[in-house]
Amino acid sequence: MDKRYKPLSLARQLTLRQEVMDEVLAHPEWPLPDVIRFIKKRLQITTDDLAKLSGASFRTIQNIERGASPGTVQSLNRILGVLGLRLGAVKPTVQS
Repeated sequence: MDKRYKPLSLARQLTLRQEVMDEVLAHPEWPLPDVIRFIKKRLQITTDDLAKLSGASFRTIQNIERGASPGTVQSLNRILGVLGLRLGAVKPTVQS
Protein backbone atom coordinates (compact mmCIF):
# COMPACT_ATOMS: atom_id res chain seq x y z
CA MET A 1 0.00 0.00 0.00
CA ASP A 2 1.30 3.42 -0.94
CA LYS A 3 2.26 5.16 2.31
CA ARG A 4 0.71 8.43 1.11
CA TYR A 5 -2.71 6.89 1.68
CA LYS A 6 -4.45 5.46 4.72
CA PRO A 7 -5.07 1.69 4.59
CA LEU A 8 -8.44 0.78 3.05
CA SER A 9 -10.95 -1.63 4.49
CA LEU A 10 -11.47 -4.90 2.63
CA ALA A 11 -14.94 -3.80 1.52
CA ARG A 12 -13.54 -0.53 0.15
CA GLN A 13 -10.71 -2.38 -1.63
CA LEU A 14 -13.20 -4.67 -3.37
CA THR A 15 -15.44 -1.76 -4.35
CA LEU A 16 -12.46 0.18 -5.64
CA ARG A 17 -11.24 -2.77 -7.72
CA GLN A 18 -14.68 -3.08 -9.32
CA GLU A 19 -14.75 0.65 -10.09
CA VAL A 20 -11.27 0.51 -11.63
CA MET A 21 -12.18 -2.54 -13.70
CA ASP A 22 -15.34 -0.84 -14.99
CA GLU A 23 -13.37 2.29 -15.91
CA VAL A 24 -10.66 0.33 -17.74
CA LEU A 25 -13.31 -1.62 -19.68
CA ALA A 26 -15.08 1.63 -20.59
CA HIS A 27 -11.89 2.94 -22.25
CA PRO A 28 -10.44 0.31 -24.60
CA GLU A 29 -8.62 3.09 -26.46
CA TRP A 30 -6.27 3.79 -23.53
CA PRO A 31 -2.65 2.77 -24.18
CA LEU A 32 -1.37 0.06 -21.82
CA PRO A 33 1.10 2.35 -19.99
CA ASP A 34 -1.82 4.64 -19.15
CA VAL A 35 -3.91 1.68 -17.98
CA ILE A 36 -1.16 0.56 -15.62
CA ARG A 37 -0.69 4.07 -14.21
CA PHE A 38 -4.46 4.39 -13.78
CA ILE A 39 -4.68 1.07 -11.94
CA LYS A 40 -1.86 2.02 -9.59
CA LYS A 41 -3.20 5.49 -8.88
CA ARG A 42 -6.82 4.45 -8.32
CA LEU A 43 -5.96 1.39 -6.22
CA GLN A 44 -3.48 3.53 -4.29
CA ILE A 45 -0.61 1.09 -4.75
CA THR A 46 3.02 1.39 -5.77
CA THR A 47 4.82 -0.37 -8.61
CA ASP A 48 6.27 -2.75 -6.03
CA ASP A 49 2.78 -3.52 -4.68
CA LEU A 50 1.49 -4.19 -8.20
CA ALA A 51 4.45 -6.47 -8.87
CA LYS A 52 3.70 -8.48 -5.74
CA LEU A 53 -0.02 -8.68 -6.49
CA SER A 54 0.41 -9.64 -10.14
CA GLY A 55 3.49 -11.82 -10.09
CA ALA A 56 5.08 -9.65 -12.79
CA SER A 57 8.50 -8.23 -12.01
CA PHE A 58 8.98 -4.68 -10.81
CA ARG A 59 11.25 -3.99 -13.83
CA THR A 60 8.67 -5.35 -16.30
CA ILE A 61 5.94 -3.08 -14.93
CA GLN A 62 8.32 -0.12 -14.87
CA ASN A 63 9.43 -0.72 -18.48
CA ILE A 64 5.83 -0.99 -19.73
CA GLU A 65 4.85 2.20 -17.89
CA ARG A 66 7.78 4.10 -19.36
CA GLY A 67 7.11 2.80 -22.87
CA ALA A 68 10.52 1.09 -22.95
CA SER A 69 8.84 -2.27 -23.57
CA PRO A 70 5.42 -3.25 -24.88
CA GLY A 71 5.39 -6.19 -22.45
CA THR A 72 4.51 -9.76 -23.27
CA VAL A 73 0.98 -11.10 -23.37
CA GLN A 74 1.82 -13.17 -20.30
CA SER A 75 3.08 -10.21 -18.28
CA LEU A 76 0.16 -8.02 -19.33
CA ASN A 77 -2.30 -10.77 -18.37
CA ARG A 78 -0.64 -11.00 -14.96
CA ILE A 79 -0.96 -7.25 -14.42
CA LEU A 80 -4.54 -7.05 -15.69
CA GLY A 81 -5.34 -10.19 -13.70
CA VAL A 82 -5.21 -8.07 -10.55
CA LEU A 83 -8.60 -6.76 -11.71
CA GLY A 84 -9.80 -10.10 -13.07
CA LEU A 85 -9.15 -9.02 -16.66
CA ARG A 86 -7.17 -10.52 -19.54
CA LEU A 87 -5.67 -9.00 -22.64
CA GLY A 88 -7.76 -9.67 -25.72
CA ALA A 89 -8.51 -8.68 -29.26
CA VAL A 90 -11.73 -7.05 -30.34
CA LYS A 91 -13.20 -6.43 -33.73
CA PRO A 92 -13.40 -2.69 -34.38
CA THR A 93 -16.82 -1.23 -34.95
CA VAL A 94 -17.53 0.52 -38.24
CA GLN A 95 -18.58 4.13 -37.86
CA SER A 96 -20.52 5.89 -40.59
